[in-house]
Amino acid sequence: MTPARTLLIALALSAGLSGCMASRTHLSKDFGAALREDLVAQIADPDARYTGDPDPGSNGGRVAQAQERYRTGKVIAPAAAASDIGSSASGGAGMQGN
Repeated sequence: MTPARTLLIALALSAGLSGCMASRTHLSKDFGAALREDLVAQIADPDARYTGDPDPGSNGGRVAQAQERYRTGKVIAPAAAASDIGSSASGGAGMQGN
């Protein structure tokens, strides 16, 4: 093999391998961090522990009563929540038309 041919093969291989190199000079160091944080936030805890006794939704008698009330149309209405949004005793920061 001649030195010129060896050099040509080496240049061809180096040019081919340079296509495999990824340049990230235009991306910031924290590129993709928000996506990774969102993915982690959506993963459920596979070893979840509940402090209630019994665990939520596991009291069969209460679940049966709730299902029967739903089936017969006698669902217990939730209590009205008190809300003071938009009003202010001092008249300063509320959402009132002035």
